Amino acid sequence: MTTPQVNEELGVTSIEPLGDAIKAAMPTLDETDQRVATAIYRLMSLGEPVGLAAIADVAGITVDEVNSKLDSWPGVFRDKQGRVVGFWGQAIAKLDPEYRLVIDGSTTYAWCALDTLFVPGIIGKPVRVEATDPISGQHVSLVVDREGAREVNPAGALVSMVVPDGPFGYDVIESFCHRVLFFASEETGTKWIAEQPDAKLLSVEQAFELSRALTDRITPGIAQ
Repeated sequence: MTTPQVNEELGVTSIEPLGDAIKAAMPTLDETDQRVATAIYRLMSLGEPVGLAAIADVAGITVDEVNSKLDSWPGVFRDKQGRVVGFWGQAIAKLDPEYRLVIDGSTTYAWCALDTLFVPGIIGKPVRVEATDPISGQHVSLVVDREGAREVNPAGALVSMVVPDGPFGYDVIESFCHRVLFFASEETGTKWIAEQPDAKLLSVEQAFELSRALTDRITPGIAQ
């Protein structure tokens, strides 16, 4: 098959505008924010809700400071004990559609296909991603780390993408994530975007390059 890079019928000629739009939708993070966010992703990868004391210990700030930051950020979900159970693309509980992140035997869940590509770079370990094509039900799997995506099965898998219509807010899962999906083939991907006039299809490689905008926004200057 031709890739979306050169297939004008799929409506994709460059990922740069998409990358710029996604970076603009992300909050601006200072170095302390980056340490807090990175700590949350890495602690969540163990597959359990994350307490504020653990975040504070890893980030090197107080529990009150952690709590203040979490209260000010959209896209943060906590349980009744105040522990983090969902954060910027990663969750402890299953979501629909289900995107599994398997890390050293522990499983967490991504909010969308793009999240499966940027979260592993922040965690700093290879992650096996397991997803399902929403049209055919076919299984899609790959391994992702900070260097790229490999072992993509089926090899022709694609990712749908939409341009954020503004800063990511409290409705990011409904407004953005539910439209950023894995497809096992061009056939199912084009069938889905036929009903989504503002959606594009990217190869997994393109989607990974796009995801670097998120990884680098959260982790610059932080030891991997």
